[in-house]
Amino acid sequence: MELRKTRIKIPLRVLNHPLVRKYSSLVHKDLTATYSRALHKWLLIAPIMGVLTGLLIALLAEIILKRMWPPILHFYLRHPLVIVPSLVGGFIIAGLIMQFTTPDPDQHSTEEIIQSYHEHQGDINMRPFVPKLLAAVATVGFGGSAALEGPSIYGGGAIGSFLWAKLRRLGLEPRDRRIMLISGAAAGMSAVFRAPLTGVIFALEMPYKDDLAHEALLPSLIASVTSFATMAVFLSAQPLFNFVTGTSYSGKDLLWSALLGVIIGLVAMTFDITFRRFRTFFVSLAFPHWIKMAIGGALTGVCGLLFISIFHGPLIPLGPNYEAVPQILQQSHSSFELVVFGILKLGATLFSLGVGGVSAMFVPLFLVGSSFGTAFAQSIAHSPAPDLFAAVGMAAFIAGGYKTPLTAVVFVAEATGGHSYIIPALIGAAVAYAVSGEASVSGDQRLHEGVKIAELSRIAVKEVMRKRFISVDAATNVREFAERITAHHSHSAYPVQLNELPVGIINVSSLAKVPADKWEKMTVGELADRDVPHVPPECDLEEALRLLLAERGNHMLLVVSTPEKLDGILTKSDVLSAMQTRGSNDGPKP
Repeated sequence: MELRKTRIKIPLRVLNHPLVRKYSSLVHKDLTATYSRALHKWLLIAPIMGVLTGLLIALLAEIILKRMWPPILHFYLRHPLVIVPSLVGGFIIAGLIMQFTTPDPDQHSTEEIIQSYHEHQGDINMRPFVPKLLAAVATVGFGGSAALEGPSIYGGGAIGSFLWAKLRRLGLEPRDRRIMLISGAAAGMSAVFRAPLTGVIFALEMPYKDDLAHEALLPSLIASVTSFATMAVFLSAQPLFNFVTGTSYSGKDLLWSALLGVIIGLVAMTFDITFRRFRTFFVSLAFPHWIKMAIGGALTGVCGLLFISIFHGPLIPLGPNYEAVPQILQQSHSSFELVVFGILKLGATLFSLGVGGVSAMFVPLFLVGSSFGTAFAQSIAHSPAPDLFAAVGMAAFIAGGYKTPLTAVVFVAEATGGHSYIIPALIGAAVAYAVSGEASVSGDQRLHEGVKIAELSRIAVKEVMRKRFISVDAATNVREFAERITAHHSHSAYPVQLNELPVGIINVSSLAKVPADKWEKMTVGELADRDVPHVPPECDLEEALRLLLAERGNHMLLVVSTPEKLDGILTKSDVLSAMQTRGSNDGPKP
């Protein structure tokens, strides 16, 4: 018994030793900081998102790519005259579904995900989930110039938003809903293109033109890989377009890649602006949605009918068009035919999606880029490696159209097997991105998450300062200040004035330094902090923020145009509000 008692006392003594207690608290502090973001929760939640999204995309691919489009394409090529009425019928079906089963027939696909991310904290209305997917099947399956990325991104994002509501007991916070929305979208993109890294980067780039949704990185990685693995169970895990035949390029090819980037950047900019204008026009029309869709179906069909009437062959600018990439690169086509294909493909995309067709245009854009790139290689660069410039064209058009340059380059590497063409593709994408400016096919993308600190230098203090504020007269005694002002207002500091002259500020926390029996004898002017920075109204916010964040810890700045007049006050909250407001107003919507 004595031995047992000794064994119990020794560990207790060790645990109670001052050094052990000191360093155990440090270890606890370090571990708390290390796991402060609770990243471990994504190890369970992200795979669930990935599996469900992978199953959904596998179902959509089976319906559209295997059951619907192949026989319809064969029928169109044999009987061209049915193209227009068939597309009108398919688009009317999609229009009726959207008009009568969804609250807003113009809200769907990638744009709904971006809008929800920025404006609705990642919340997606799940009631029209199935109808929107059915409308996408009708849009794409009957030959609309779009593919599966629209319903895939929407489907994955909606699943992520839905799971947040169901799995909140696992420690999810409100801000996690936006993260799960983006992670689900990444999983959808990963599965549909069998390219997990493309899915991750596209989802992070998608909400912005010049920024990334950094907080969604880890769950997007896990969800994308899981979704890809789930999809691979049903379909091949090989690259979607394995067309690369060469492995080298010259310095001259890099210059040609830059020139191709300029050309495609200009074309992409023109298309972006045209699409946004066209989309705005059709959204504003007072016609029923199904009539708009019927018009779009007819115009889309005309583009396809016109092309196969001029060029007899299997190539046609309609439908998912996955088969078009090997046809463009492995079969002989004149540069004229490739350019006409690209132009009519853009026209068909404009009419399919501009009127409200349910999908997105990632595939149409890289198809146009590949056709223009191949024509460029044949007619301008006279290169024996058309696949190189097809890859550059793909990356350039995606970068110029969607404002996702990193996605464009990674997609070329993953989906085409063209890892050796990353540098030329990067050059083409960067040039096209720069040349196309801020033009984008998306009306809901923002420039970045908020105003960058450097951009605060362009904003004057007078634009955001608080002109209406509660001030305290310097002659007021401390008790009166405490009972009449601090008891009814929750500010931490107040400006102090003497006959309207700015004196300084009084911090509420400073009341604790004065004994209660002296409150009636001491005035606010005596207790006030007079060493407070004064800034003119023309001062820029960058300098003002520097003063607020100074080591001394100023609670506010006094804005004065003359020593005798207090024009306003500025706090850290005012600067933060300005950053959020300016960030939310970046980029006009259609």
